[in-house]
Amino acid sequence: MDEYSCFVDWDKMDVTVQSQDAKDLTCTEFQELKQLARQGYWAKNHCLRAKVYHKLISNIPCRTVTPDANVYRDIVVKIVGKRNSNSLPLPEFVDDSLVPTYCLNAEGIGAVRKIILCIANQFPDISFCPALPSVIALLLHYSKDEAECFEQVCRILACNDPSKRLIDQTFLAFESSCMTFGDLVNKYCQAAHKLMVAVSEDVLEVYSDWQRWLFGELPMVYIARVFDVFLVEGYKVLYRVALAILKFFHKVRAGQPMESDSVQQDIRAFVRDIAKSVSPERLLEKAFAIRLFSRKEIQLLQMANEKALQQKGITVKQKSVASPKRQNVHLAVHAENFKSEIVSVKEMRDIWSWIPERFALCQPLLLFTTLEHGCSLSRFYSHSEGHEPTLLLIKTTAKEVCGAYLSTDWSERRRGGNKLSFFGTGECFVFRLQPEVERYEWVIIKHPELATSGSEPENHVSPASSTLSSRSLPSDPSDRLSPFLSARHFNLPSKTASMFMAGSSECIIIGGGDGQALYLDADLNHGRTSHCNTFNNQPLCSESFQISVLEVWGFRDTMNG
Repeated sequence: MDEYSCFVDWDKMDVTVQSQDAKDLTCTEFQELKQLARQGYWAKNHCLRAKVYHKLISNIPCRTVTPDANVYRDIVVKIVGKRNSNSLPLPEFVDDSLVPTYCLNAEGIGAVRKIILCIANQFPDISFCPALPSVIALLLHYSKDEAECFEQVCRILACNDPSKRLIDQTFLAFESSCMTFGDLVNKYCQAAHKLMVAVSEDVLEVYSDWQRWLFGELPMVYIARVFDVFLVEGYKVLYRVALAILKFFHKVRAGQPMESDSVQQDIRAFVRDIAKSVSPERLLEKAFAIRLFSRKEIQLLQMANEKALQQKGITVKQKSVASPKRQNVHLAVHAENFKSEIVSVKEMRDIWSWIPERFALCQPLLLFTTLEHGCSLSRFYSHSEGHEPTLLLIKTTAKEVCGAYLSTDWSERRRGGNKLSFFGTGECFVFRLQPEVERYEWVIIKHPELATSGSEPENHVSPASSTLSSRSLPSDPSDRLSPFLSARHFNLPSKTASMFMAGSSECIIIGGGDGQALYLDADLNHGRTSHCNTFNNQPLCSESFQISVLEVWGFRDTMNG
């Protein structure tokens, strides 16, 4: 074999990894490296992949004092001693049940545990890192000895480039990445998302498994191909592949009965046996066909989710003896505390699965209902102001149910003075629940070509016009930040706002979702809708309707009592 074979059980390995002649890698340009990684240039030769990994990891910018191979040789005997490495207790920051073997021999399996313990000794700031055993087990395949593997893993953990995210090392980082993945699924895998909502009471808990799919369940040959690209392109690759896995799971399993009592278990089983459904090449092809947000946009979304968790005091993994309020981050709508005249608990949970993850941690709080507070628009504003975001629900006299998720405080309407001016962000959306469930995203998200160049839209909008101006964005989509992010959270220019909401003393206009728009009059008794047939010929409800009940819901933080 080669010098990188001492931990490999070749009877379990794919023999094709040694079947091709060794090649050299001479390129240094990022774009060329990216193409070679995606094409699997070094995937068919074990020795070449080892040399490429060493080169890529050596180029990771690290903290000044980063433990190296010599440190490992100095501390391993002191930490491990003469104990059987396979019986060594692992630190709490890894999941002991998810230590993969990845075609390692007995020596390699024991080396994984030894290296984890030595890393715990050298990185006391790591508090939660379930991906670590998988990364070590993989890199042992391409290391000359334990010390070299230890050094490479340390360089990944000690990366100090603020623009380069590699492995989550705290519960806050891990949990916010799960929330961000949920946001991305909500946007890019809507068919799979509908299935998750249908078969699971808590979709957030399902999506919290996304890193386990990659670093735990995915077979060796697949995670190695993912890691090839990850070392070149970074964390965004992991999101791409996890989204592709979910898309394939939906394609293969849609319409079939669940194989277990839990969709989480079904997805894990699908990933373990993914070779029956899709090749590594096809998985990556699907992953890179997804037109994902830019790295900067994803970073901002991650920051928003981290901030939400910090505000709720969720920064460390709670043990089972903790307060019941804090045992589980992923909360669905509590049935015992919820009562609406418009929607059921099941329907509210469907809506909750659509909203940004950082607000899905909250519980619904009824702010206004026409049954109790009357049909005054001024009273609507007084009860709704000071709350951000809010949820608007409408039931018509024809039993139709529709509504809107509104990201911005209604007090923003005053900025336009007496003029009817639009505000809000692209996180807003409108939806229909009866006669059938449908969510309508902001039209520019799905059809960026509609964003025309030109000046800012005029503030004044005629009450008769309930369509959304698309001129609030620059024409170049790469020159803007994600419309899913709140501009005011990050002090972004006003051009990033979606201009989704408008309100005056005379009317309310909510519009933009797939061309869908709602117009409500001043007495909150009547309304009308408009929609763009180009993209969707199913309106939210009747073109002109009479309101039976209208409710406004806020978001109550239950995590801090």
